Amino acid sequence: MNRDWLRCFINDAACVVALVVVGTRNHDTDTGLGGVSYVAAPFLIGLVVAQLMLLMPSHKQFSLMGGAATAAITVSVGMVLRNLAFNRGTALAFVIVATVFLLATMTGWRAFTMWRERRIAAAQK
Repeated sequence: MNRDWLRCFINDAACVVALVVVGTRNHDTDTGLGGVSYVAAPFLIGLVVAQLMLLMPSHKQFSLMGGAATAAITVSVGMVLRNLAFNRGTALAFVIVATVFLLATMTGWRAFTMWRERRIAAAQK
């Protein structure tokens, strides 16, 4: 397993968990491990599907386009699973919020990583 792939997966999974934790706290639902796990499961499965579908070389995983594609697939698969397999709601407002949040966070950490690596490279010259 490629370390860059694992780093992307862990950071993207943290984005999914952050979405779920914020959502469960705002809606006064089960914020325990069981509740968060149940809500996060379809999106984490969607993230695995996204990673397998994209299987990008490591330099593409860190691109903003890679983050946007990962977010789009994660939300799409997650919402379908949430509705069909987990029998949970997919209100339009939730779809929009989840899409915007995951797009911002999954591209955001990549943008920060690219910025930081450029600064480090410039400082070493």
